[in-house]
Amino acid sequence: MNTRFTSLSFLFKDKLTKFASLTLVTFIIVAIFGPWIAPNAQQGRGTANIDDSFIGPGKAHWLGTDELGRDLLSRIIFGARPALLIALAVVAFAAIIGTALGLIAGFRGGWIDNTIMRMSELFLSFPPLLLSLVAVTFLGPGLINALIALIISWWPWYTRLIRVEARIVAAKPFVEISSAMGVPNRIVIIRHILRNVTTPLIVQVAADLGTVILAAGSLAFIGLGAQPPSADWGLMVAQGRNVIFDQWWISTFSGLAIFLAVLAFNILGDALRDHFDPRISRQ
Repeated sequence: MNTRFTSLSFLFKDKLTKFASLTLVTFIIVAIFGPWIAPNAQQGRGTANIDDSFIGPGKAHWLGTDELGRDLLSRIIFGARPALLIALAVVAFAAIIGTALGLIAGFRGGWIDNTIMRMSELFLSFPPLLLSLVAVTFLGPGLINALIALIISWWPWYTRLIRVEARIVAAKPFVEISSAMGVPNRIVIIRHILRNVTTPLIVQVAADLGTVILAAGSLAFIGLGAQPPSADWGLMVAQGRNVIFDQWWISTFSGLAIFLAVLAFNILGDALRDHFDPRISRQ
């Protein structure tokens, strides 16, 4: 395997990449230790405190409170876990499904390749968010249904990416020799082809994590994702939109959390692409 995978020093090669890496580490720590970090864990879980409704940022509540008097900092901290989990789950399942189909299509070719690619193109003919919206409309609102809907709209991108890479590797002499020697197809696919398509796969996964967080937040914003009293960043942005001019902190800080997560993952994706692309590395 490429020795570049053994080094993580590139994550701190410049200020922008270092910022993204530290931001993601912070989100991961907050997601894991949220119940112990949050100033008010019960309010983070959804317990209301009407007496403290719409208190602005200050010493008592650093980021203010929402319409039910819940500490917004606690809510944002509790929202980090579902945001990261749904991103990881969607990308993981989409990558597994898409990679498996892409490897089969790229290696076997013929009618199998045509069938898989025509099916993926059918899904790709719709914008991902629109397809997710249609799917979750049929499944019903909820975090799990939103996760399923996002997987449905995401796997074809991995199929197309891996299929192209697999066809290139499958044409290499060492793959043809292995097949000619009678090595089973599954061994050739796993041992020779899959190992040589991991670089673009990892880069795509890193870039998609932020996009999935934004898509999940968008579904929650229109009421088709996480449901109250769940601590969800997109849902909190929606809850504060009607009072944005008076109680600006509700939507602003929740939206800022989404912005930072998406930005950090996008920067990480660019850093991975630059690191693993030998042409860019030489420059």
